[in-house]
Amino acid sequence: MFPTRSHLVLLGMLALALLDSSASIAALAPADSLLEDGYQFREIGPFRGGRSGAVAGIAGDASHWYFGATGCGVFRSEDSGQSWKSVSDGFFGGSIGAIAIAESDPNVIYVGGGEETVRGNVSHGYGMFKSLDGGKSWANIGLTDSRHIGRIRVHPKDADLVYVAAMGHLFGPNDERGLYRSRNGGESFERVLFVDEDTGCVDVAMDPHNPRNLYASFWQVRRAPHRLDSGGPGGDLFMSTDGGDSWTSLKDRPGMPAGVWGNNALTVSPQNPDRLWAIIEAKEGGVFRSDDQGETWTRVNDERKLRQRAWYYTRIYADPQDADTVYVLNVRFWKSKDGGKSFESIGTPHGDHHDLWIDPTNSEHFIIGDDGGA
Repeated sequence: MFPTRSHLVLLGMLALALLDSSASIAALAPADSLLEDGYQFREIGPFRGGRSGAVAGIAGDASHWYFGATGCGVFRSEDSGQSWKSVSDGFFGGSIGAIAIAESDPNVIYVGGGEETVRGNVSHGYGMFKSLDGGKSWANIGLTDSRHIGRIRVHPKDADLVYVAAMGHLFGPNDERGLYRSRNGGESFERVLFVDEDTGCVDVAMDPHNPRNLYASFWQVRRAPHRLDSGGPGGDLFMSTDGGDSWTSLKDRPGMPAGVWGNNALTVSPQNPDRLWAIIEAKEGGVFRSDDQGETWTRVNDERKLRQRAWYYTRIYADPQDADTVYVLNVRFWKSKDGGKSFESIGTPHGDHHDLWIDPTNSEHFIIGDDGGA
């Protein structure tokens, strides 16, 4: 298409305007003098943070918090959340799926790249990163093709023993997915549980009283530009009683939902390790509870408010100090005080909640990550 006479007139007027404005700016003050006069920029907003899918804190420490953002790395607060600073800039970035701080040494921090929230604008990460100095410096420690890491668990007394739930590629099959274990702080990883190249590990839970007891959630999910398929024959929930050397499926235990499973998660009550809760995406899904360490199960709640858009949520957390209190994250932030039979919402500044960390020494002290930040 060739420019018309009116196009040329408009271009000429724009050029004259730009020349005139440039002359006016130059007349006001040269760039060098602006710098010499010490002009400073200040942030004027907006202050809302965008989606956060990973949060963490330090037991007994009300000042230090961490959260992982979608698309821009890891941030830390040293003043109880009043201000935040990036600790990953210059080392890594991208979306963050999981953060874990070693309970035995809070200077040891593990971060997994790639958000677990697999909505249409999902973005992947670049594997595992580790800091030995509280986030001042970082090193990549592998699993670079895992793309999305849903959870990291560290042994409470051994900062070098770590478990990683690797979801794998969302848009196609790949091999680097499943549950991984490192006994040497990430120098090497071994895959201790694998289903298939279409099914990844999305969550892993650890019994705080007996860390050899582990639970791993597997989710078969596939994203495409025009669709999302959540669920398939690979969906399952496993238990290990030997630190991950061997595994048993809990999917067919009495009380578990029949049929195809999608996203699922599990939590262990620190006050009663025989009590487990699972939230399961299935036709007859919902919140399930076991009081015999997974041998039998009861569906205690099937409300849609707890399991809608399961591919975007499906997170459940036990209260560290009350065996009857459990939390479910969804559009709203839900809390049960009666073992999961009923839930009430807790007001938060934003909706769409994705991760929760509760201080094991004080269950009223916690951080939550949602679509508004942390």
